[in-house]
Amino acid sequence: MQAFFEAFGGLGLAFLGSAVAVAMCCVGSAKGTGMVGEAATGVISEAPENFSKCLILQVLPGTQGLYGIVAWFFVLFTLGAFSGGVQALTVAEGMTIFVSCLPIAFGGLLSAIAQGRVAASAINIVAKRPDEATKGIILCGIVEFYAILSLLATILLLMNAL
Repeated sequence: MQAFFEAFGGLGLAFLGSAVAVAMCCVGSAKGTGMVGEAATGVISEAPENFSKCLILQVLPGTQGLYGIVAWFFVLFTLGAFSGGVQALTVAEGMTIFVSCLPIAFGGLLSAIAQGRVAASAINIVAKRPDEATKGIILCGIVEFYAILSLLATILLLMNAL
C-alpha cells in the first residue's frame, strides 16, 4: 500500500480528492435534477403556466454540483495554483487534502439525491395548488442546509490542511 501512495504522490492524492468531490456532487445533482424533471413534465404538459415553478424546483438539486466546483477551487487555492505555482506535497499532506474533500463529496452526492426526491414530491404541490409552491421550495431548502454544512466542513478542513 505504501508503494501505491508513493507512486501516486501527495499532489496526485490532492487532485484525486478534488476530482472525487466534483464528480460525486455532479452525479448527485444530475440524479436529483433528473428526478424532478421527470416529475415536472406531467405537470407542464397539463398546465404550461407552471413551468417556472417547476424549473425552480428542478434547479435546487443542481446546487450541489456547484458546491463540488467550489471545493475544487479551494483545493487549487490551498495548493497555491492561483499564486504562481502548485507546491509539492508529501503523501501525508496529499492524503489530508483528499480526506478534506470527502465531506462535500458524500454530502453533495447524498443531499442532491435527497433534495431531488423532495423537489419531485413538491411538484405535486405545483400540480394541485400552484399558489403553494413556495412551501415545496422551503422543504427543499432544509435539505440544502446539509449540503452547505458539508461544503463548510470541507472548506474548514482545507483551510487547515497544510
